[in-house]
Amino acid sequence: MEPRKLTDVNFDEEPKELTNVTFDEIQVGISAALTVTLQQQQIDVAAIVSGDVDAFYVKGQQAVDVRMEPRKTEAAGAEALISILLGVRLPGPGTKIVHRDLRFSGNVAAGDTLTAKVTAREKKEGDLVVFDCRCVNQDGKELVAGTVTVQAPTRREVFDVVKPPRLELRYGDAFAQLIQGCQGYDPVSCAIAHPCDRDSLMGAIEATKRGLITPVLVGPEDKIRKAAEEAKIDLSPYRIVSTEHSHASAAKAVDLARAGEVEAIMKGSLHTDEIMGAIVPTAAGLRTSRRISHAFVMDVATYPKMFIMTDAAVNIFPDLEVKRDIVQNAIDLAHALGIELPKVGILSAVEVVNPKIPSTVEAAALCKMADRGQITGGILDGPLAFDNAISAQAAKIKGIRSTVSGDVDILLAPDLEAANMLFKQLTYLSGAEGAGIVLGTRIPVVLTSRADSVRTRLASVAVMTKVAHARRVGKYETR
Repeated sequence: MEPRKLTDVNFDEEPKELTNVTFDEIQVGISAALTVTLQQQQIDVAAIVSGDVDAFYVKGQQAVDVRMEPRKTEAAGAEALISILLGVRLPGPGTKIVHRDLRFSGNVAAGDTLTAKVTAREKKEGDLVVFDCRCVNQDGKELVAGTVTVQAPTRREVFDVVKPPRLELRYGDAFAQLIQGCQGYDPVSCAIAHPCDRDSLMGAIEATKRGLITPVLVGPEDKIRKAAEEAKIDLSPYRIVSTEHSHASAAKAVDLARAGEVEAIMKGSLHTDEIMGAIVPTAAGLRTSRRISHAFVMDVATYPKMFIMTDAAVNIFPDLEVKRDIVQNAIDLAHALGIELPKVGILSAVEVVNPKIPSTVEAAALCKMADRGQITGGILDGPLAFDNAISAQAAKIKGIRSTVSGDVDILLAPDLEAANMLFKQLTYLSGAEGAGIVLGTRIPVVLTSRADSVRTRLASVAVMTKVAHARRVGKYETR
């Protein structure tokens, strides 16, 4: 096949087929260009492929030095356009990149318009071609410049243009927004009860690096230092209050809170019943007039916003009076998180009141209590089956008229068994994450799990920080 004249190839048009340019056809000075306006998904894919991903956005990432930056990627991502030009347009299919000598400057973000251009500079033996390469943004700022040496194809190849497969990225970034929303707050003084393993200590230090807390490490000093050595953490900036064992760590953390030396408590590597056993007694001084309860702030990729689920950790079989406190605690938490009028879905197995199912009767009673001002600050509806609470479409099919269905901010489960199973199903089957906090106490208490990732621990601390900040400005009353 005779070499073509390059005037036969229009690099400015969208190709109807992929045709390469062989080594013999390439002339010094010939060029090709490509202009693309970036979408956020392209930025994210480039970041994932290049490894330039803030670990903060990756679920389960056990990272130490994570960053808080806008979602963007370094200009190295613009190199992809140059690679596309060389691999698809000039020389095209069959090209092998042999050497890159590129300089990078600046960042790219969604909405930027990038123009990449490659120009044949020199032809060498072995079918090698050196291309001058350059990529600029819409303002003419040079992002990438330099040379790329390729081995050009020697045989003409033609391919049909195939539409790329549809790629859908699903994000669980409610926690990202939650943590970022704490920027500008003064750090919360927090007693870390028994941080004697790597994960619990790292979680506290990561929260400290992000400016969320000022930690007081409470526990056997030798064990804390051993955990720090394992995690390569310098403890010199932090206060350590030494105790003999885990029960003493919990008691001392409560003492510090009662004395006003700390504004919050965070569970370390001790059992939940140990820390709660120190908090619950009236003599501890941390009880309020309300029943203590627990809530998970949930980040579920398939739901459009984060929501609160309660109670999966403290109250086993709550009666109507206890449920009233659990709901009010959750509503107050929602206010601290910036939800002005949270919608509460009261769960049961069915959506009608059935005297044989006590949770349906209690759900109806809770709604009436809200009507009479015994529960304030939210909109309640129930009983609702889970599908009717989460899906407006499911509620419509069943003829349920509710402003809560499909837009819940809080889910109240009938009892601890139901809540705990639901939480773990969402976590292990739907990839959900839950940031846990104890409510109904005079100070916020964070209960972490040994299975929590650093990201989840940070989200739990962020919830605690939001509550502590609301208390500081008088928007979260504890009495």
